[in-house]
Amino acid sequence: MSAFDQPRRVRITALPDEPPVIEVCGLDVAPAVEVYRVTQVPGEAPEVTLFLSPGWEGFGFDGLAEVMAEPANLRHVVVDFLNAVDAQKLDEAMFARDDLDGRPGELTRGLLAQLREWAVGA
Repeated sequence: MSAFDQPRRVRITALPDEPPVIEVCGLDVAPAVEVYRVTQVPGEAPEVTLFLSPGWEGFGFDGLAEVMAEPANLRHVVVDFLNAVDAQKLDEAMFARDDLDGRPGELTRGLLAQLREWAVGA
């Protein structure tokens, strides 16, 4: 087991209308964290996942809880964007495109191009 696999002491305090306190081994890491998640499976140690703010590249720990540092999870942004897409409007916009060429995969390329354009404008 490497030093990175060892449990670490973690303290998280979150109150309404106040920034959270996130400490790992007594070090304030809150400025580097965009989102955090605490999970625990019965019979196992808790796991704290810290999603780092974009552009933040370093992290060092030592303590008593399992900690995983990952780039900020943007899946929820993609899912929210796709959930907001009106299928009928997407069909209409895609079929109105002037870059459809009749080659195999044109509908998929058209849908992806349209979604890309909407994402840039979102």
